[in-house]
Parts: sequence; C-alpha cells; structure tokens
Amino acid sequence: MLEGFTSWPKDLADLYRKEGCWKGETFGGILRDRAKEHGDRIAITGGERNLTYAELDDRADRLAVGLQKLGIKKNDRVVIQLPNVVEFFEVIFALFRIGALPVYALPSHRSNEIGYFCEFTEAVAYIIPDKHGGFDYRTLARGVQSKNDSLLNVIVTGDAEEFTSLEGLYGEPDELVETIVQSSDVAFLQLSGGSTGLSKLIPRTHDDYIYSLRLSAEICGINQDSIYLAVLPIAHNFTMSSPGILGTLYGGGQVVLSPGPSPDEAFPLIEKHGATITALVPPLALRWLEAVSSRNDDLSSLQVMQVGGAKFSAEAARRVGPAFQCKLQQVFGMAEGLVNYTRLDDSNELIVNTQGSPMSEFDEIRVVDEEDKEVAPGEVGTLLTRGPYTICGYYKAPEHNEKAFTKDGFYRTGDLVSINSSGYLVVEGRDKDQINRGGEKIAAEEVENHLLAHEAVHDAAIVSMPDEYLGERSCAFVIPRGGTPKARELKQFLKDRGLATFKIPDRVEFIETFPKTPLGKVSKKALRQIISDKLNERKIATLLK
Repeated sequence: MLEGFTSWPKDLADLYRKEGCWKGETFGGILRDRAKEHGDRIAITGGERNLTYAELDDRADRLAVGLQKLGIKKNDRVVIQLPNVVEFFEVIFALFRIGALPVYALPSHRSNEIGYFCEFTEAVAYIIPDKHGGFDYRTLARGVQSKNDSLLNVIVTGDAEEFTSLEGLYGEPDELVETIVQSSDVAFLQLSGGSTGLSKLIPRTHDDYIYSLRLSAEICGINQDSIYLAVLPIAHNFTMSSPGILGTLYGGGQVVLSPGPSPDEAFPLIEKHGATITALVPPLALRWLEAVSSRNDDLSSLQVMQVGGAKFSAEAARRVGPAFQCKLQQVFGMAEGLVNYTRLDDSNELIVNTQGSPMSEFDEIRVVDEEDKEVAPGEVGTLLTRGPYTICGYYKAPEHNEKAFTKDGFYRTGDLVSINSSGYLVVEGRDKDQINRGGEKIAAEEVENHLLAHEAVHDAAIVSMPDEYLGERSCAFVIPRGGTPKARELKQFLKDRGLATFKIPDRVEFIETFPKTPLGKVSKKALRQIISDKLNERKIATLLK
C-alpha cells in the first residue's frame, strides 16, 4: 500500500468487486491483452509515426528494462511533462509495467509547479522533451534538480545534453524483471484543480480508473473503428479518460495526436485520418465554430464532439451540430472521479441545456446547502459525491481531506449544480475560491501569495471576471505599498517566479482598500462586482462611439 493513500472502506470495496465494477484489471495487463487481440492495428499516430498495439507493448517492455536499470522500482514517483507525442504512451506503460507511478504535469507548468511536484512526491525521475513551444525544458530541469536531492534522473526525449536520453534506455524484453502489480495498487498521481495553494495530488488505482474507462468507452460508443483525435494536453484527465486516449485504447481504437488545438492543426488531421471523436474546452469549441465556415477541410468523419472542462453556454451548444454535422456530447467531470455525460441518444434539449448525468449506477450524489442539508429538487446547491471511481482522499493531505470529504466519505466537489427532473446536472458555478479560465483551474491563493512577495504590493486579491470567450479570466486587485507599480511589472515578476502562464492575471486593478464582509474578511463578491461593472461600462462606451 502506498503511504499517503486513502483506500475505499472495505464494505464499499467489497461491493464494487461483487458488482463487477472492479474486475482486477491493470494497465499493463490491458495493453498485453490488446496487443494479443489487435497486434497489427494502429494504436497511436503522432506526426509521421505510427505505433501498432504490438509495437507499443514491445516498446513498453523495452523501456521498462532501461528504467529498472536506472534503479526505478515499484511505487517510485516519476514526474512526466511531455507534450502530445508518441513517447508519452511508451513512458507511462513502461512505468505501469514496473509499478512506478507517473505524476502527470502539463507542458505549461514551470519551475514553481514542477519543483513542488518533485519535492512533495519525492520523485526519483523527471521526464521531459528537450524543447517544446519555444521553451527549453532542460533549463527548467537543471533548476529543479539542483533543489531536489531525491531527483536522481532527468530523462529527455531529443537532445539530452548532460541528462539521460530516453531513446538510449530501451533494452531487450527478456531482461525485464517481473514486478507484481495488483489492480488495487495506485497506478498514478494526477493534479487537482485546487482552490488553495498548489495543486493537490490525486491517487488513482488501476481498479477505479479502468472502471471509468470501461464505462466511458461504452457510453461514448468507442470500438475498434473509433479514431480519437487528441487536441488538448494528453496528461489532462479529460483527454486521458473521458473516454480520451486511454479509453480509446481500452476499446481497441486508434489515437491520433495533434500537436496543438487550433483549427489549422486539427482540421487537416480529422480529414487525413478520418477522426470520429474529439474533445474540446468551451473556448476552443467557439474557436472551431468560428473557423469551420471559412475552411474546406473534409470533416465528415467526425461523429462526436465532446465539450467539457467548463460550462458550455446553451447558445453555443446549439450551433455545434449544424456546423459540424456531428453529435455534441457535454462532459462534466473532475480528476477526483465523478464523470457526467449527456448520452448520444439524448434529446437535443438535454444535450444543449445540461452537463449530463453520472455514468455509473453506483455513483452517489447529493446537492446540499451550506449546512450540508439536501436542497429541494431543482434548487442550486453544492455537489457531493462518492462512488467506485471517486477518490476517498488526496495524496498525503490528511488535514485537507478532513475538509474536502464528509465523515461518510462524500467528496466535496465545490461545484454549484442543480438537478433537473431527468436526473441531469446543470452546472451553475463554483463555491470555491477558484477561477476556471477556459478549463484551466487557477487557485487564487497561490497567485496572491506570489504577488505578496513583491516589494511594492501591500495586499492582493485575485478574482474572476466574466469573459465571452474563456468564460472567466483573472483580475488581480492590488493595494500598493509606496509607489504604484506598473501592471506589466507585476506580471513579469510572476513569470520570473516560475508561475505557469495561464495563472498570470489577465488584468491588474489598483485599489486603496478592499471591501469587507460583515465578518471583516475581504469581500471577493464585491470585487467581482467592481470589475464586472467596469467591463460593462467600457462595453457601453464602445457601443456609444
């Protein structure tokens, strides 16, 4: 058992096994089975490279040999920060084979986040590209490794310089030392969207995650003929499991990797490979809707367009089907577990106006008020959930877990929802101090703490402001100390501190004092109203010109 992991209570674990939710499958075993069933079928396509199921299985074994020779063993944590490349799959399945735990980082993370992940997990290895998107990850790795004694290995795809080359690690399959990996073992650690400080880490087991893949593949109609186009970062839970890259492999389909999400990159890949399903966040869906009418790409193979990560407006949702001649599927879920889908045979009204219903009959949900009392049907409240693929605790976070979970094991999602008469959820917002910037979650407290390190900042408060494209952007209200700094100076300061680009405030407002609640706390509700009013005034002024 991994130290710091909270397992399901025995009675629930026994129930989930008895009812066939957990079938004793492991990721390494699944790949082995699919290689036997679909050996010559293409599993992954990235750029000009194709990898069959048999080749992926073989490459995973060969890489596992090299990782073992580096001393990486069961339950060791390995931070992975790779873009949408074929090597990502070889790496994670090699780690699954030896029972080591991938810790999934996003390409946009920088030294602040990566340093924390490596230190908190006591990672023994960090796997990166040499360069991606104009950024040199080797420079980042040097800084992180110098501050983390446990980080013995930096492994690089491409030009490794002084580090270990990934390509040089592949050995002979018969050299692999077999590791006993059980389905109840933790398979990997994901990142939470967190409302406080840096991301909490989410431990997912083979049992629970594979169950979610199996259900997702069934609900989304994934089979051997499915071709999933991955345009969002593949380390993101949505792209990984709903049904995502892993659900597609579970169903025997093909994954096509797009280097980026723009129509210029993605539309030609839909035409070239005959992609049948893809997943977008709302801002990207709007971008695709704007582009489709002016392009000549053949998108007729696309059967399902999923939209999730943030609420998709009904007005935009109505446009998807007619514009792309495909089915829209709304997805509302979280890396901690619960996933809701609109079904492919649902009425258009359900698909357009809701974010779906839970995918498992064993998902338990409650919608409660501030006192944890269930609200009346149709009323808005905070969503609580537990089930066979929803975690029972964050990794090594006992104090936070006391707040994040009820005494009877329900996870406090922080989402405000209502449930209609059909049992479908409508997402109304968040009750946590978190900004959802087009699907990227920003913890206000983390950014505020960084701003407070600037000598010209007396106090800071980060709030969301409405945005037609991203849904929300971030606004920093700053009380200056002494002279008022320039907004660009503060943004550069945050960038220099290694903060991911999406976390840097979109706007900075200087203010003399913060509005307060009756209890003397900063009223972020009032701050949100201030910036909303300013934006509305500007919009009106523009219209009157």
